[in-house]
Amino acid sequence: MNMEDMRAKKGLLLNSQGAVTKVESGTYAVKSQTGIGVYKVENKVKWECTCPDHIKREQDCKHIYATKYYIGIEQVTDAGVETTKIPLTYKQAWTAYNQAQKEEVRLFDALLKDLVGAIPEPVQVGAGRPRLSIRETLFCSIQKVYSQLSSRRAYSLFKNAIEKGQIAHAPHFNAPSKLLNNPDITSILRNLIHITAIPLASIEKDFAPDSTGFRTTSFGAYCEEKHGGKKEHKWLKAHIMSGIKTNIITDAIITDGDGADSPQFKPMVLNTAQSFDISEVSADKGYSSRENHDVVGEVGGTAYIPFKDNATGQAKGSPLWKKAFHFFKLHQEEFDEHYHKRSNVESTISAVKKKFGECLKSKNHVAQVNELLCKLIAYNITVLIHEMFENGINPDFLHLNSSPCTQITPKPSI
Repeated sequence: MNMEDMRAKKGLLLNSQGAVTKVESGTYAVKSQTGIGVYKVENKVKWECTCPDHIKREQDCKHIYATKYYIGIEQVTDAGVETTKIPLTYKQAWTAYNQAQKEEVRLFDALLKDLVGAIPEPVQVGAGRPRLSIRETLFCSIQKVYSQLSSRRAYSLFKNAIEKGQIAHAPHFNAPSKLLNNPDITSILRNLIHITAIPLASIEKDFAPDSTGFRTTSFGAYCEEKHGGKKEHKWLKAHIMSGIKTNIITDAIITDGDGADSPQFKPMVLNTAQSFDISEVSADKGYSSRENHDVVGEVGGTAYIPFKDNATGQAKGSPLWKKAFHFFKLHQEEFDEHYHKRSNVESTISAVKKKFGECLKSKNHVAQVNELLCKLIAYNITVLIHEMFENGINPDFLHLNSSPCTQITPKPSI
């Protein structure tokens, strides 16, 4: 099959997926093959498309073919010229979405109870007042972050959890906030993110990293006092690795607002590879380095990262860098199809902020980091609930937590 036939076949597939929409007479919007981004196709003087393939070749691309299938293709037959209309068959999974939304609150608490079930409880030495259960207090902490209620208003949720048998004792309304001030909880929360992602290991093969800021209630006073500058909020930066299909977060690292992106790439790839078979990792130019290409290769995947303008194809000890550089230069359209998958991580970030807000309520740094991790855990649980209805996923946290490779222990991740 030659390249033109391949483009025509891809165009037929795009049309069958409902990728073409009429904007006005002679103008159409066509989604990219990855579903990320839209190209404008026009048929006024001649066929034109805004995609790189058409601009470079000035010939019909798959988006133009898709539009031709959408409006009907003229075919020459013995009976004359016939036009065949290709029906649109793409359908949104609204049934699964609606069911997940209706059942989310009920299932969230049930899954959260199982998730924290394997957190080790410290042994109390000597007499004295019994310690609060870490797993139950952490249950309340994540439940409070999910609800976005204040500590006092969230207390009624803790009482409801007792009635449902999810916890045995409702802690003081301040106890969840105090627990988040414990730096030992950070590694536990990060492990919980890994655990919530594992049920989707059979679905996710392609991943994308990115970072985003979350505003705190703390202020940077130095600039104001020294230079009379405006009072500004401090920010924390969440570096996440997200699955492309379901938008599940497989790993997260929290840094100060000015934390660099590239150094977080390697540990997130390695941590993700502990539970997922990585095929592709798509990232923006900020992650472009020989080390980052090599680490993806080490776990059996391929990195699709654009090269900076001053980059060269010299290997300098990294054959993967040289190979990727020449692929980037010589096969731009094919590279873009892989690279544009990274836009899905932006959807992940948007979903987290829309659902749980971009402001952190905690007052000190440790609690702010832990609160942000709780947001990401809560988000992952909501993703799993949706996948339960759309793909029949059955999260079994109790089984996962009993496995030595996923045992929740207060130890740092990579």
